[in-house]
Amino acid sequence: MLSLTRYQWAVLFAAWLGWGFDIFDGLLFNYVAPNCVPTLLGIGIGSAAARHATLFWTGLLTSLLLLGWATGGVLFGWVADRIGRTRTLLLTMLVYALGTAACAFAPNIWVLMAFRLIASLGIGGEWAAGAAMVAEVMPENKRVTAGALLYTSAPMGLFLATFVNLQVAGHWFRDVPELSWRYVFLFGLIPAAVAFIVRLFVREPERWQKVAQSTIPPRIAELFSPQYRALTLSGFLMAFVALLAWWSSNAFIPVVATGLAQTAAKAQGLDKSATLGLVEHWKFVATCCFNLGGLLGTLLTIPAAKYLGRKPMFAIYYAVSAASILVTFGLDLPAEIRLYMYFIIGLSVFGVFGSFTYYLPELFPTRLRGTGTGFCYNIGRVFAAAGPFLVGTIASRGATAALDVLLWVGFVPLLGLVFMPWVIETRGRPLMD
Repeated sequence: MLSLTRYQWAVLFAAWLGWGFDIFDGLLFNYVAPNCVPTLLGIGIGSAAARHATLFWTGLLTSLLLLGWATGGVLFGWVADRIGRTRTLLLTMLVYALGTAACAFAPNIWVLMAFRLIASLGIGGEWAAGAAMVAEVMPENKRVTAGALLYTSAPMGLFLATFVNLQVAGHWFRDVPELSWRYVFLFGLIPAAVAFIVRLFVREPERWQKVAQSTIPPRIAELFSPQYRALTLSGFLMAFVALLAWWSSNAFIPVVATGLAQTAAKAQGLDKSATLGLVEHWKFVATCCFNLGGLLGTLLTIPAAKYLGRKPMFAIYYAVSAASILVTFGLDLPAEIRLYMYFIIGLSVFGVFGSFTYYLPELFPTRLRGTGTGFCYNIGRVFAAAGPFLVGTIASRGATAALDVLLWVGFVPLLGLVFMPWVIETRGRPLMD
């Protein structure tokens, strides 16, 4: 990677920031849900009714986020092939930044839902533009490494979201939880400033400019033509399994940590303020474990893809994903051990995403790269949206239901092993023009 030019590093860093803040804005709600949802519904924070409502609405709003994410991903992937990668990257960052910040002013749960849908369009669209831009600018022998490094911004975005929530809700405004979540959402404006920096230093990839001038505009229908159908299916199946497992487990980390902390606080006889502090601390611990595992898992996709190939890499990650979830929620473990087990879940469930930033661009030619990667990576969210909704609905029925239902999520990655015959190996294949 040291042989990259200054401009290639600038492109990688711009896309890295775009995706990191994409994740940051996308998941802020999950951190503030235990305070946000009860406040907007007029329910006492920390009550049994609040816990049940939070589980239900976290599942519903996460599912709606995924539907908007899918729509934005497919739409802006197509836009990226039409108007360019850099312009699309800038546009999507502005959309998700403004949509997230607007959530701070939501007077009720329905307006919050509307603002989240607006943000989700930009969140979904950013990935395809950034991944295509990095793939087209990088040398062939650096593309896998650059793609995996691009995705390391996802755990960084989660770290930032965790830190912001801990500082705002856990320290600065700990005694006013009914207001703290609004200040957390305001931090969603940060990417708007970053978007202007991106616009100043990054230009459209020459590879895309050359092809765009000499070929007809792309059509989404082409992805299902005999020439590309098998490629589209391969990318879709792998992304679908990863998305369903990730969102069904990660979306409920703050909720699970909150429930475990409240149970522990009650057993210790802690007062309200101390309980809120413990809740934020345990949310921080669980999320950090998940993120650290995800960061390491993302980097491990580099040697796995290079030396084993893409297909064996997917098989290994999905097998470990299933085992880690089943052990964490299937065994009778102490509460704090469950928090630390999120490291192994992150290593596999989160880590596998480091491969999509190079695998999906490898499947399609330049004129269809944004459209194809945007479709494969995001359309699976339409189906994956059912996961968080079902998990949240079932988990809202009882105090231990969240842990029980998450056990069944462990069987989701096994679908990835079933789909292996349809996965297309791309190791050693140069990027198509």
